[in-house]
Amino acid sequence: MPNGNIIVTEERATRVITLRRPSKKNAITQDMYREMSRAIDTAQNNPDIRCMIITGGSGVFTAGDDLDDFLKADASRPETLSDGARFLYSLALNAKPIIAAVDGASIGVGTVMLFHCDYVLASNAATFSAPYINLGLIPIGAASLLMPRTMGYQRAFAMLVMGRSFTADEAQAAGFVNTVVSPGHTEVEARKVAREICKLPAEAVATSRKLLRAAPEELTRRIDQEGHLFGERLKSDEAVAAFKTFANRKKR
Repeated sequence: MPNGNIIVTEERATRVITLRRPSKKNAITQDMYREMSRAIDTAQNNPDIRCMIITGGSGVFTAGDDLDDFLKADASRPETLSDGARFLYSLALNAKPIIAAVDGASIGVGTVMLFHCDYVLASNAATFSAPYINLGLIPIGAASLLMPRTMGYQRAFAMLVMGRSFTADEAQAAGFVNTVVSPGHTEVEARKVAREICKLPAEAVATSRKLLRAAPEELTRRIDQEGHLFGERLKSDEAVAAFKTFANRKKR
């Protein structure tokens, strides 16, 4: 896999997708998006895989998009969002339970993807934010649909429009974290949950999950709508100024 930044392993009936780019706080590149999409997509028709875990290892989940990589891709091809969009589509169309193990910071798409997961464990050192607003941008990944449904309009407004960060306890109270554990224990506990799910009747799990979740078509429509508006926002004066500030800060 490119640079080894995404590690995919299998343990019994569970596929574990690990973000492994510690020097960059697991910031996600276009290559990493492609690898995560492939790991999710290839599990769909594999009856041996009953469940998936997404983790960033101990101490961090992900800092979100690698902005340097994002800006380079944006400069080279206008469809730069396609790799990220493909990953979001993979999450939206996925039919198998996904568990997230979050130990440390979860920023941007790192937090958005949790709302596509079925069970989320977080350490009490975890924090959650989706501060697109600070770059003059808007939410992605059907966040504008899933977040208000999950945690209510006011909390979604605080996170998506005001750019506020949530602690693990606040995330649990908001309903998008199931269990809070000690730092360093999220992956172990995620594997326990996976084993519990894998013991259940697979077809009944799939059907029940489908009934509980928003229809994939509804999710992809919102992903497309947000993606269109996101592209427009990238060209806005607010976003251009915010990215210029980011670039200048990197040069110092």
